Amino acid sequence: MLNEFRYNATARNGKIVQGVVLAHSKNKAKQLVNDVATKYQLKINSVLPKRSFLYYVKLPSGKKVKGKQAAFTKQEVAQALETIGYKNAKIEPVVLDIRLKPPFSSILMFVNLASFLLKEKMSYDKILRMLAEDEPNTTLKETLKKIESELKKGKEGTEVFNRYADVFGRFPAYMLGLATRSGNMAEVYEATAKFMERDMEFRKKFRQALIVPMATIVLMIAAVLYYIIDIFPATARLFLKYDIPVPMMTAATLKLSDFFAANWYYFLIIAMIPIILLFMWWRTPKGRVWRDRNIIKLPIIGHLLHKSSIEIFFRVFSAIYSGAENNIETIQASSEACRNAFIEKGIKSITIPLMLKDGMPLVPALQEAGVFNLTTLNRLRTGTESGNVLQAAKQIASFYEQETTYKLGNIIESIQVFIGLFIGIVITLLTIVSSEIAMVSPPGPGM
Repeated sequence: MLNEFRYNATARNGKIVQGVVLAHSKNKAKQLVNDVATKYQLKINSVLPKRSFLYYVKLPSGKKVKGKQAAFTKQEVAQALETIGYKNAKIEPVVLDIRLKPPFSSILMFVNLASFLLKEKMSYDKILRMLAEDEPNTTLKETLKKIESELKKGKEGTEVFNRYADVFGRFPAYMLGLATRSGNMAEVYEATAKFMERDMEFRKKFRQALIVPMATIVLMIAAVLYYIIDIFPATARLFLKYDIPVPMMTAATLKLSDFFAANWYYFLIIAMIPIILLFMWWRTPKGRVWRDRNIIKLPIIGHLLHKSSIEIFFRVFSAIYSGAENNIETIQASSEACRNAFIEKGIKSITIPLMLKDGMPLVPALQEAGVFNLTTLNRLRTGTESGNVLQAAKQIASFYEQETTYKLGNIIESIQVFIGLFIGIVITLLTIVSSEIAMVSPPGPGM
């Protein structure tokens, strides 16, 4: 999370200089301050982070007041309280001043409420002030207050909101900043809320379709291995202890158990190293492009992920499209929001250069990128020929929303059936192996 750091410095002429930088950590703040000091030949005296203080005040009536205030020093809080008539206040720094990112639901609620109030013709500064007062999340409350203050000072809205992208998320911050210079803030906020709702819904269904089944299978395999390695041998070896012959399946299971027990760490290393290397590769720019290029080729789920990214692209496109054929900023922002690095790279490295350098029209330039399917390009081409690109973009987004929602629901049901079948088969095999032990009978006397 971004935090404010105030530096005190001395200029070459002996004048005291004070300034504020924004950074994620004190080390990063010191780097920024050192850059300023080098540029303006300053001697840095101190770098103080803005932190929270708790204050306790006893009023003349005997009533005790407790509050919280962000400041750089304890003295600043005391001076502020004395200004409003609160003297002899007890002030303590917050020991664990941890500021967590607001939950997605809080950000979505803010965008939805702001959209509603904008439609009611309420002024934007009043909206920010009112929603900040009612916001229970401390981080979001303080962020909204800072945004209101900075906008009042005349700062550019896109710059202000992008500064708090780690609070709102990169794309919502971009859209909310864009709304401040838009002719219709309510419409941009409404489009942003729609995007966030769809994003939340898709992530939830994606977890149901892939992550939950994968976790179920992994846990099931772990339980089976524990049974084979620990529980089953403890029972079966009782027969071996007394030289009682065991059936063929039980003997084979015991051999498999001994093999896994002796070499389990090798299997763990073999399984974990590729996963760790793959995730490390995915964190690189090339790795993300490789991942997203191949993930849309996956059977069953791949084409839905592709169409979901196309839906997001055109939903954002329709929200901020201004009508210009070479609306580069719109195309770039849409590609960054579509949640697919392969599509983003294709548009930024092929489509945008073709439009800027060669003056190529929108649809042919998108086609050259090779990231959209033929249906999308044909519908968009029809829109450009009829002079209504905006309507075509909205239709594409709505069509793919309906298709992905319906098909993803069917896939989730099919996967749940498959998981149930898998669990049933595993339990049946374990039951057969276990029941075989019950058929073992020790030899009678003299046998």
